[in-house]
Amino acid sequence: MDTTDEAPRTNAPEFTVSEISGAIKRTLEGEFGRVRVRGEITELKAYPSGHIYLALKDEGAKIRAIIWRFAVPRLTLKPENGVEVIATGKVSAYGERSDYQLIIDRLEYAGEGALLARIDALRKKLGAEGLFDEARKKPLPRLPRVIGVVSSEKGAVIQDIRTTIARRFPSHILLWPVPVQGQGAAEQIAAAIEGFSRLPAGIPRPDVIIVARGGGSLEDLMAFNEEIVVRAAANCPIPLISAVGHETDTTLIDFASDRRAPTPTAAAELAVPARAELLAGLQQTSARLLGCGQAMLNQARLHLSRTEARMPDLPGIVGAARQRLDDRAERLTLAPTALLHRKRGALDAIAPRLPHPRETLAAHRHAVAQSDTRARAALQRLTDQSHARLARIADPAAGMAGRLREARLHLSSLGARLEGASYQGVLARGFALIRTEDGHAIPCAADVAPGARLAVTMRDGSFAATADGAGAPPAPAAPPPRKRPTKPEQGSLL
Repeated sequence: MDTTDEAPRTNAPEFTVSEISGAIKRTLEGEFGRVRVRGEITELKAYPSGHIYLALKDEGAKIRAIIWRFAVPRLTLKPENGVEVIATGKVSAYGERSDYQLIIDRLEYAGEGALLARIDALRKKLGAEGLFDEARKKPLPRLPRVIGVVSSEKGAVIQDIRTTIARRFPSHILLWPVPVQGQGAAEQIAAAIEGFSRLPAGIPRPDVIIVARGGGSLEDLMAFNEEIVVRAAANCPIPLISAVGHETDTTLIDFASDRRAPTPTAAAELAVPARAELLAGLQQTSARLLGCGQAMLNQARLHLSRTEARMPDLPGIVGAARQRLDDRAERLTLAPTALLHRKRGALDAIAPRLPHPRETLAAHRHAVAQSDTRARAALQRLTDQSHARLARIADPAAGMAGRLREARLHLSSLGARLEGASYQGVLARGFALIRTEDGHAIPCAADVAPGARLAVTMRDGSFAATADGAGAPPAPAAPPPRKRPTKPEQGSLL
């Protein structure tokens, strides 16, 4: 029997794929149990089912991990790519792909250094956007009627706020309960801040909002370092006071809020004034107002007294004026009589020096008689001189007659000249004046066209004629004109 083709026999047992995969899984889970793994989150992916798949890596290796849906709400932080964390869970294997993975049920930041680095990076990013600028800060109201509080309904924070407000200045408090740590706390805090500014009608809107939480570790306060909370605080239209942790704790919401309080109690003290202090200030202000009013009245009285001292004695002035008026009236009554006496005395003093009227009249009569005598003598002399001049003048009538004869002769000569120069005298001697129909004189026969209508004027009238074109006989030679004396040129009579 040939046994060369038979497989070699071995004592190693044979396993199916499922058996070996299950054995590996049991070995991993039994050997490691619950472990804490430190690494940087990468390849993060959230599925619609609610499960979160990721990987943790360091400088030399990478391990896959998964967070089941029921464990997500219990996480204290929101997983993000690039964040170094410490994951707590158990090691398990996924047989279908022969992979091992870490089932995570708890996440923590890997030390405060990583947390602070993440917080500082977010602070720089939001600061560059201007969310922390002082120009965005809103002033707190002096006397708020309604105070909104975003905090947990359990614990001492809300009780401290209520007690402080009731002690200082009782006001209405509107609480919006939210979780202040853990997975989803940041989203609910941001929703509460935004919800206060969008309250429906009928619910009083807060005049100021306090976001408060008690002390805790840096991981416990991380919800107030999330970007969604910081942006909600920066964009809140209502003045917001942050009171997260103790006095030494600082979160990013403190930079975005309008005022920061070291503790929730201090936040309540910032939100409302102390009634006792207001009453004391009111009394002090009232006392100062009364004192100022009294001082103003005293100053006005002093000014009035000084003005009264400088004013003249009006009754005395009026009495003196009345006395002067009486004195002037009495003097006015006596003045005419005194004036007459004074004028009469002056007249009596002048009367002896005045001449008698008869003497004055006689002197005037004598002067008039002398003037009349001198006038008569002058008139006689003038008359005699005029008679002598008239005697030397020739008879004017004879000279005038000679001048008239000379003028008549000159006028007759001018008339004869005029009669000789007149064209009517020429017509009377048998001549005729020929003109065109429009009245223009025709001096030459060449100017007459055959058949032209002509107007002929003679000594005793005018008639119309028509030229037939025959030449006229030459006119007899006119006698030479007589040489006449030069006379002024006479214009045409036509």
